[in-house]
Amino acid sequence: MPGKSTLFRLLKKTLLGLLAFVGLLGLATVLFMQHKTFGKHPAGDRQARILRSPHYQDGSFQNIHPTEVTLKNASTWKMLTDFLNKPALATPPRPLPSVKTDLRALADDTPTLVWFGHSSYLIKHRGVRILMDPVFSGSASPVSFFGKSFPGSDVYGATDFDAIDLLILSHDHYDHLDYQTIRELAPKVKHFYTPLGVGAHLEHWGVPAAKITELDWWEAHTTPGGIGIRATPARHFSGRSLSRGKTQWSSFVLQLPGYRLFLGGDSGYDDTFKKIGQQYGPFDVALLEAGQYGAEWPYIHMLPEETVQAALDLRAEVLLPVHWGKFLLAYHTWDEPIKRVVAEARVKNVRLTTPRIGEPVVLDRVYPATEWWLDLDEKD
Repeated sequence: MPGKSTLFRLLKKTLLGLLAFVGLLGLATVLFMQHKTFGKHPAGDRQARILRSPHYQDGSFQNIHPTEVTLKNASTWKMLTDFLNKPALATPPRPLPSVKTDLRALADDTPTLVWFGHSSYLIKHRGVRILMDPVFSGSASPVSFFGKSFPGSDVYGATDFDAIDLLILSHDHYDHLDYQTIRELAPKVKHFYTPLGVGAHLEHWGVPAAKITELDWWEAHTTPGGIGIRATPARHFSGRSLSRGKTQWSSFVLQLPGYRLFLGGDSGYDDTFKKIGQQYGPFDVALLEAGQYGAEWPYIHMLPEETVQAALDLRAEVLLPVHWGKFLLAYHTWDEPIKRVVAEARVKNVRLTTPRIGEPVVLDRVYPATEWWLDLDEKD
């Protein structure tokens, strides 16, 4: 049996080894966080403008209503076990039946929308191409092996676009702002529109400052071509690294010649939708998030039933549910969001359009409404 001095040496050696391991792990983490995908915090004149915003207090942007990202009494252990024990149909049982549309040949005498899954979509009207929250890299995370897109959902990429007149970003989370996608698309984009602070990421990735317009909530901008963009509040949060709230998150009112669209971004439900509807509605279509909700984070993502109510609050003629159908970011089954939206829309008499990925929606003319997700659940 070893003596006390031997045990002490073994303990000291073990402790030193553990400290060395922790140090190396910390160094590796610091080095990893230097990768450009994590972006950059606002600084200089950009940060000075942020400090003047009435929505920035105590070192971070604030929601209109007090908002917990996760409930104070939420169990970390329960969230971990739920993550490890997701339902069997958390991902589709078969590849999604996406439609490959020639984006260059879209008719656009009236606004045409093409959804790419999750919160990415194209709007084209009278020769103007507007792209929202594009994520074409195949994953919704800083690493390619996590948050992978569903089979069949990744049929579009940067090469499908010749040029983009306006690229709008709702906030800086990885499932809305993707480093690889922005790098590939940037040379084709004439101008970027973002909430306050998000431009710091873009500049860090090589986008010229002259091509970026950042808007605080309720601020508006009119493009040289006469398109109106107004940033409106959303109930969410931001952050690509360990800190939150250094950049803003937004929804947008988009004014096209003869049409008004609401681009929802990510948001929990509150009375802001009604205020926006009263002040800027009615809307020809509202694109609203309907998925990635959870019992532990009820204030930052709407439940599907709340999505339908938000469309009513906005006075939207048609609801196009997004933020589902591409990534597994919550614990519900992959198609639960759309099933619940459809059921609630029937009860409340809200008109829906439910296109497949890549299937055009043409305002005033074509509103796909087949329940295509049901076919994936059918057994051969």
